[in-house]
Amino acid sequence: MIHLRYIHYFLAVAEHQSFTRAAEVLHVSQPALSQHIKSLEESLGVLLFDRSSKNIRLTDVGEIYFQYAQQASHLLNEGQRAIHDIEDLSRGSIRVAVTPSFITYFIGPLVAKLYAQHPNITVQVQESPQDKIEKMLLNDEIDIGIGFDEANSSGISTEKLLTEKLTLVASVDHPLVKKVSITLKQIEDENFVLLNPKFATRTQIDHYFRKLGLQLKVHMEVDSINAIIAIVQQTSLLTVIPSNIPNAYNRLVVIPLLKQPLERTAILMRRKDSWQSTALKAFITYAKNLV
Repeated sequence: MIHLRYIHYFLAVAEHQSFTRAAEVLHVSQPALSQHIKSLEESLGVLLFDRSSKNIRLTDVGEIYFQYAQQASHLLNEGQRAIHDIEDLSRGSIRVAVTPSFITYFIGPLVAKLYAQHPNITVQVQESPQDKIEKMLLNDEIDIGIGFDEANSSGISTEKLLTEKLTLVASVDHPLVKKVSITLKQIEDENFVLLNPKFATRTQIDHYFRKLGLQLKVHMEVDSINAIIAIVQQTSLLTVIPSNIPNAYNRLVVIPLLKQPLERTAILMRRKDSWQSTALKAFITYAKNLV
């Protein structure tokens, strides 16, 4: 008979590739953990880990078993959440990850509407690059992600949320604000503050200006839209951010981008075939109605 805790222990050792580190995380002694893994291997009649070198690694059959054990763990976690899912939305929880721009203008109003109607639903929100959001979805670390229409994993399902337009933004004191029109040369001569290259937004901005034949002079890179806003408000640096953000801040002015606008499609992302709680369904409904 295979105990569920053996599966839990097996996944921890596989994840950390170390009995010592897994034992620390699980708060069990290393000898006890080793014995539990040995009991699991004896029950299955195979060796799950190669212990012949300094670093513990899965055997070929261990790799196969890991996939099924991880899948089973996800299903058990979903089952546990389902037990606590109350249809009248008197309680519930949602785990959300979003790319940076949505923290600034979308998540606040969305959570406010949800809280006004269902104050006992808890929402955990984190900001992250899109590739990390996909990994968290696949590992059942979050319930839903908001990003852009370039989900790379076949295990992710996507649904269109809105079309976001990016635009050039400066402080009210910037000389370009007073000009009736600006040229590509004037943009090229300016210094910019942008998100760092790990974010999809930065990739899209670089691609857009390359198509225009421009190489932006990036003077500063940060990992937060809020940081960009604060910097632009107090310096002569330009930036490129969603066009509806500046309206909510003092000292920011939109300078329309030349030629074709820089637009992108925002999407809701979920792990394929994952269970949806009533709270998550409500969150999705409010998100769509906010557009």
